[in-house]
Amino acid sequence: MRSLLVALSVLLIAGACASEMAAGTAKAPRSQAKAGKSATFDARHELKVNVPDGATSVRVWFTMPQDVPEQSVENWRIESALPSRIVTDDHGNKAVYVEATRPTAKEISILETFRLTSREVVGNVDPSKARPITPAERSKFAADLAENANVKITPEMRALAAQIVGDEKNPVKAARKLYDWTLDNIEYWVKDVKNKKASPVGSSEYCLATKTGNCTDFHSLWTALARSQDIPTRIVYGSIFKPELDGADKDASYHCWPQFYAGGIGWISHDVAVADIFRGTFPMTEENAEKVRLTTASGYRGPDEKLVDYYFGNLDERRVVWSTGRDLKLDPSTAAGPVNALFKAYVEIDGRPVGEKDADGKVMWTRKFSYTEVKAGG
Repeated sequence: MRSLLVALSVLLIAGACASEMAAGTAKAPRSQAKAGKSATFDARHELKVNVPDGATSVRVWFTMPQDVPEQSVENWRIESALPSRIVTDDHGNKAVYVEATRPTAKEISILETFRLTSREVVGNVDPSKARPITPAERSKFAADLAENANVKITPEMRALAAQIVGDEKNPVKAARKLYDWTLDNIEYWVKDVKNKKASPVGSSEYCLATKTGNCTDFHSLWTALARSQDIPTRIVYGSIFKPELDGADKDASYHCWPQFYAGGIGWISHDVAVADIFRGTFPMTEENAEKVRLTTASGYRGPDEKLVDYYFGNLDERRVVWSTGRDLKLDPSTAAGPVNALFKAYVEIDGRPVGEKDADGKVMWTRKFSYTEVKAGG
């Protein structure tokens, strides 16, 4: 019976995914990408949820690769002993949903496998083609100009952004000023793991106060500054295909990057967090060396101002997109309200959100994303 359920789940969900992608029901293109390099990977995306004794309800939303211009997905399959279906949140992100009532198993396992071709994003960052947003665009992108629970646009941030940007009204030039200020004033925590820490939620206020953080902290601060200057901004969550982990039985974790809207051009991507790794020098130690290397899509061989410039408007061809946006309203509705971000999974047990570990450090669920690059002719 279990094998029959797995087979039915694979057929039904894979068929639904294929038909949705073919019908173009996913979100419209979010950035104007030109032709660039590409890379193809066979990926394995696995989630295991530990079911506590006495649990009466377990609900799981598991990320999946999205239908966006910068990636193509083939042979997407899902395996689960429980019935599963694809659901869509209020931002248009699709996820795999699994629910268990009075579960008898001690573990719920979901496995996605797929082949993904990732394309380099080569953006148009020519300021001469840009203009401020119109009133119609301001209304259309109102959500991309507003606060989120952890992207706070405080009076302090408005004043700081105004000081950084000055009288500049061109959105590309203003965005670059904010990018450069962030590089000069914020440092990625992996540069000094003993003394710098990330926030647990991706917080603009934390990043400004401590002048450090992880990718979500960096980009939450940049987003708050940009939005305060009338530049619509979204945060994209995904993972990087890191060469060092190719074929390894290790989780590649997650990464995020912003897209900002410039009138006359459209959505432009950047990654000031990764760019910060290549800005300036810092001590390489036993504690930080691996973390620094695994923060990038190409490893680390020292400062590189060309890469600092590259990541304003461009993204390398070694990424997968899992979701876009903050404060997501999932389907079905979650008991705890909007979800801060969805970059791995969201799990509720008996109506309460459950993190990867509980307050005592006990593992509640684990996610593993692994892959092998497919060489030409493979």
